[in-house]
Amino acid sequence: MSLVGTRIKPFTAQAYRDGNFVTVSDSDVIGKWAVFFFYPADFTFVCPTELEDLADNSQTFREMDVEIYSVSTDTHFSHAAWHDTSPAIGKIDFTMIGDPAGVITNNFDVMREGQGLADRGTFVVDPDGVIQLIEITSEGVGRNAMELLRKVKAAQYIAAHPGEVCPAKWEEGDTTLAPSLDLVGKI
Repeated sequence: MSLVGTRIKPFTAQAYRDGNFVTVSDSDVIGKWAVFFFYPADFTFVCPTELEDLADNSQTFREMDVEIYSVSTDTHFSHAAWHDTSPAIGKIDFTMIGDPAGVITNNFDVMREGQGLADRGTFVVDPDGVIQLIEITSEGVGRNAMELLRKVKAAQYIAAHPGEVCPAKWEEGDTTLAPSLDLVGKI
């Protein structure tokens, strides 16, 4: 069953952000757009390239009123150590959630059975806490922050413009579509 269109489940977790340990819960997500960016583990190979790419674009997400939460089944202590020792991870200025019990990872249905690790899963959540977009990739396929930005912009656009949809390769400012009988068979 797809989680698109469902509300995020309750959680409370410890996280690392801006040199501090903080508590994060589902109630912190309500009221703004959010990206939950799951990855398998700290101190690995593809993960730091993805997180660095996200960090390099985090200001643009913030300007769009989007909060980023990276999540792995590591602890918040591991996140702090990784942040302090890796030049790529040291760029991160968003919240790094530790989920060693797997509550959040299981809530979003990205736990690898029998491994205790998360799949590479990206979830865009609207200000009401409803999941609007899901992307899951295999172990060796890294994600692209620019493509995620494009998708978030599209999700925000259609939320603000009911009755319109964004076609393939839509970029901010491009023409949208208004689904109607007039378009059937003409695209």
